[in-house]
Amino acid sequence: MKTIRFGAFLLAACAAAAFASPALAEPIQVTEDISVSGDYDWRRFADDHLTLNVYNWGLYISDGSDDSVDVLSAFEELTGIKVNYTTFDSNESLYAKMKSGGASYDVIFPSDYMVGKMIDEGMLAELDFDNIPNFSYIGDKYTGWGFDPDNAYSVPYTWGTTGIIYNTTMVEEPPTKWADLWDVAYAGNILMFNNSRDAYAIAAKKLGLSLNPSSVEEVDEVMKELQDQKSVVQAYVMDEIFDKMTGGEAAMAPYYAGDALTMIEDNPDLAFCSPEEGVNFFVDSMCVPATSKNKEAAELFINYMCEPDVAYQNCDFIGYSTPITEVWERLDDDLKYSPIAYPDEEVMDKAEVFVTLPDDVNAELDAKWSEMKSYDESGSGWLVVAFLVGALAISGFNIWRKMRRKVRDNY
Repeated sequence: MKTIRFGAFLLAACAAAAFASPALAEPIQVTEDISVSGDYDWRRFADDHLTLNVYNWGLYISDGSDDSVDVLSAFEELTGIKVNYTTFDSNESLYAKMKSGGASYDVIFPSDYMVGKMIDEGMLAELDFDNIPNFSYIGDKYTGWGFDPDNAYSVPYTWGTTGIIYNTTMVEEPPTKWADLWDVAYAGNILMFNNSRDAYAIAAKKLGLSLNPSSVEEVDEVMKELQDQKSVVQAYVMDEIFDKMTGGEAAMAPYYAGDALTMIEDNPDLAFCSPEEGVNFFVDSMCVPATSKNKEAAELFINYMCEPDVAYQNCDFIGYSTPITEVWERLDDDLKYSPIAYPDEEVMDKAEVFVTLPDDVNAELDAKWSEMKSYDESGSGWLVVAFLVGALAISGFNIWRKMRRKVRDNY
């Protein structure tokens, strides 16, 4: 188990760069909002008609929507390299796609523990940092983690925490702990992560355990909690959470802080909390698969993504926290000092990082997750009653709120 305490360094990491920044000698202006280092050979593949296959999380890049900058189009214009950009919704689906050999990628964006797993299985290429000089922009507090201690295979892209996003018009009391996701009063109005590692972490924290299981027996114990929760869960989701929460289709759900900011912007009735039992701190990284046929061009892409102007556009648009100090300093104050994007010392002191699990523990986690998902709790009539009572209570509460608003408005 590795428990990370971040409060002591968080403000310092945001206040000063750990490495000297590369000089921007005669920067190249790519778009009105993006200029890049002028002392880097961005055009060396321009005549090779290359296409890079990039595989990233959904809604995880500045893509030109909502008046944002399309950083991929800017990359294509700058380098002459085409980008085939596709998305995944969990580390597990990324791993399964890679392991099947059904597709070939040049740049992928796995999270910490998945980086470690892929390194162990020989799935990632060792990076040539001569091609990634912008790595020097990354603050030292975001490098050297156990999953890749020398950062030989990964370059940090963003970081963040998990928490609970909830609809203030559908909950009687704001949630404060992970255990609130088991509340039968909200049966049928609770969403849950649709991946084994995040879901397990929540149940483990509810029990006062580390989110990193130490044995197969511990996996079995925690998975019983998830099985008990299943009766109140409306759906297991990943990217689907955006439509469900912004559309008022559920009362609460666990999710990533950066995405919570996006949902709150789309629906002001939503709010976010960091549960008191402790949260997951994660780092998502850029890596090159060992099977890439365009490794040097992939490293060029990673270097581009670390350009301060590019990284700023990405972080400003997606809301996730940046490991690049210079970018943090340029953010608007409402994001720069957001307790969601940049939690305070109290939250970060209890944050914990996923580690790469032993093979037997990981296999048990996968097996028990599949077993839990297929578990049929039918026949428990009291759960139906609880669901109906909870639904009526929430409905009555919402009617009362609307009547109170109407009376106040009339007054």
